[in-house]
Amino acid sequence: MSDNKDKEIKKLREQVKRTKQEKDKLQDEVDSLWAMMDEMTKSDIANWTHLLDQLEADTAERALMVTRKKADA
Repeated sequence: MSDNKDKEIKKLREQVKRTKQEKDKLQDEVDSLWAMMDEMTKSDIANWTHLLDQLEADTAERALMVTRKKADA
């Protein structure tokens, strides 16, 4: 009986060890993915900022071109 319990305990400890290793591997992958997503977000911000700046400049230019005064003809 004791021998079977010892084998079962050893088997369970090995399983715990493998599970911890798998967890560490998966956590490393998750951390890498979050880092990649952060980089993509920063890149998106940099890529779209110039478009927003151009849109703002175009809007300001159009606002300056509008006049409500009637011209003398």
